[in-house]
Amino acid sequence: MTMTNTAAQLLNIAPAAQIPAPDFNRLFSERARAIQSSAIREILKVTERPEVISFAGGLPAPATFPVEELRASIDRVLAANGREALQYSTTEGYAPLREWIAARVSTLQAPVSPDEVLMVSGSQQGLDLLAKALLDPGDTVLVETPTYLGALQAFSLFSPKFVSIASDEDGLLPDALTDSMRGAKFLYCLPNFQNPTGRLLSEARRYRLAERARELDVLILEDDPYGALSYDGETPPSIRSLAPERTVYMGSFSKVLAPGLRLGYVIAPLALRSKLVQAKQATDLHTATLSQMAVHDVIKDGFLDTHIPTIRKLYREQCNAMLAALAHHMPEGVRWNTPRGGMFLWAELPRGMDASVILNRAVELNVAFVPGAPFYAANPVIESLRLAFVTVPPPRIEEGVERLAGVIRARL
Repeated sequence: MTMTNTAAQLLNIAPAAQIPAPDFNRLFSERARAIQSSAIREILKVTERPEVISFAGGLPAPATFPVEELRASIDRVLAANGREALQYSTTEGYAPLREWIAARVSTLQAPVSPDEVLMVSGSQQGLDLLAKALLDPGDTVLVETPTYLGALQAFSLFSPKFVSIASDEDGLLPDALTDSMRGAKFLYCLPNFQNPTGRLLSEARRYRLAERARELDVLILEDDPYGALSYDGETPPSIRSLAPERTVYMGSFSKVLAPGLRLGYVIAPLALRSKLVQAKQATDLHTATLSQMAVHDVIKDGFLDTHIPTIRKLYREQCNAMLAALAHHMPEGVRWNTPRGGMFLWAELPRGMDASVILNRAVELNVAFVPGAPFYAANPVIESLRLAFVTVPPPRIEEGVERLAGVIRARL
């Protein structure tokens, strides 16, 4: 019911348009004041224009989404267990799906119990819950150089002290974890086709990292949304399989099924998982039951074993198109890596050339990418940039890289 102007006058209440709003700057918590918009999200606003060739978004290719399979699974779930699928559920998650995940991730050396699995609303929520459960202001958090921007955002809300671990083309350097880092709350890393660089941590370094983590008593947060996207189908053993007692493993269905499902999982030692469950209860009670049941219906009989190879093939072709275009068009002085999987390629401009300045000119020519500086916890490399290639068809990749190369050449 809406109050009439006459009633408002009788009660001596001013019209809403005349009532000043609260001073929200005064009301905001210190945590809220510290929040900044994601540089990627701001760039993505530009890429909504259809004429823009976007190498910016870390989005999986919509062509890989199994629309028909998911539609059929949702129909089956609703027909057989509709009331259960639409009801509140347990915080831990749908038991059959947790059992499937446990079996999928288990190794002989490091079995996984379904009781260690927590379903989350996308792995980004997993990062948030882990930060809530583990971080106090001033705690030390170790990160790769560079690292995933979404993790920096999730952790920053809790005011930690970030320490960047030296990295090269094969990922982070385990021996860069020094005795001075003893007592750090955790190390966050993406060993497989990392966002933003596409790097793959070598097998030897994984063993050494597990060893150094034990020596320094450091917990490892192993984020693995891209491991299934190896172009040759092979990846080194997970860090969890090498040090299960001190590794939290995060996975997601966003890159192998569809991100709109908002479905990920955290595998953690029981003492930590119970605290994550409590944090999730205070956040959203539980992850959407229908999504969990539908995804389990899709994958339970081996669908991913045939679906994931089609994604790998597409992404390998897109990556090869990007590499060929870069080799053909880029001027001397621009360097880039050659990913063996995933969705991203990392490049560096000639020394002193600011990628954010290049972006501004590139957008004028309807090409977008993400400057690399926001991915650094400290000492950003302004010459760096991330190129995402999986949503752009090869002819458009060629066209976009040619335009971008022209912008760079004009600044030399």
